Amino acid sequence: TITASLHRNRATLKLWNKYRISNIPSLIFLDATTGKVVCRNGLLVIRDDPEGLEFPWGPKPFREVIAGPLLRNNGQSLESSSLEGSHVGVYFSAHWCPPCRSLTRVLVESYRKIKEAGQSFEIIFVSADRSEESFKQYFSEMPWLAVPYTDEARRSRLNRLYGIQGIPTLIVLDPQGEVITRQGRVEVLNDEDCREFPWHPKPVLELSDSNATQLNEGPCLVLFVDSEDDGESEAAKQLIQPIAEKIIAKYKAKEEEAPLLFFVAGEDDMTDSLRDYTNLPEAAPLLTILDMSARAKYVMDVEEITPAIVEAFVNDFLAEKLKPEPI
Repeated sequence: TITASLHRNRATLKLWNKYRISNIPSLIFLDATTGKVVCRNGLLVIRDDPEGLEFPWGPKPFREVIAGPLLRNNGQSLESSSLEGSHVGVYFSAHWCPPCRSLTRVLVESYRKIKEAGQSFEIIFVSADRSEESFKQYFSEMPWLAVPYTDEARRSRLNRLYGIQGIPTLIVLDPQGEVITRQGRVEVLNDEDCREFPWHPKPVLELSDSNATQLNEGPCLVLFVDSEDDGESEAAKQLIQPIAEKIIAKYKAKEEEAPLLFFVAGEDDMTDSLRDYTNLPEAAPLLTILDMSARAKYVMDVEEITPAIVEAFVNDFLAEKLKPEPI
């Protein structure tokens, strides 16, 4: 009975990780033939379309969902067709949310720098405010566009399209309306000079205060290194990158998100806290896979980390051959 219970728990956690579930209740609709996600935000679908008139609720193109008038805070109205040819940031935010207000202050500067550099970029504010008055107060601080607060149906459709589970969220789109990154918040905070705009995802990230929240989004490979050695972090990134790129490409070809995120962690207070929280040895280099939602870790403590060791470790994890230790 205990074994069956553990098996059920593992199966449940695999589903949580596969679909990047960060809160409950969540309802996801799948295509039964292909297993692909049709809609990530089924709870909104049920609320907005209780009679199933829009079934099977598949994703629509951004241009179709955003179609209609957009506002500037001076009352000027523009048609969404004016966005054609531009990169677009879709900004889900609300005045009542302190992290949103903090991000907005940084994002205003980022927006100004990108526009001054001659880049074609626009941001659309999708409000989660609790009243139109609050929306107007918050929007008055923003130099970009917004979906009208009164257009609740369009705001809801955008939430459904991107499966928004929390705010602030900044989704960055290319001029064709395809997602470049869902991690616009992290990118803006990490790149205040906007040198890397439009922030195409990197296969391997250097763990930092601003991106550490991604550790909660599913299993993460984290290679801990001694950052006091010159170039150690960069060398570690170069070591992991080909493996990360191979995994990402394999799952992208299947139109699925990669089952692992990849990080290199140096030595700082945040990394020390992570080691303490997960009860990891002090060794460096130390190769780990951390699965926070499952409260599980997989640790490889060897003298030298090689590409072959990393690849075997990753493949064994994906094949469920590794035995987890509790966090």
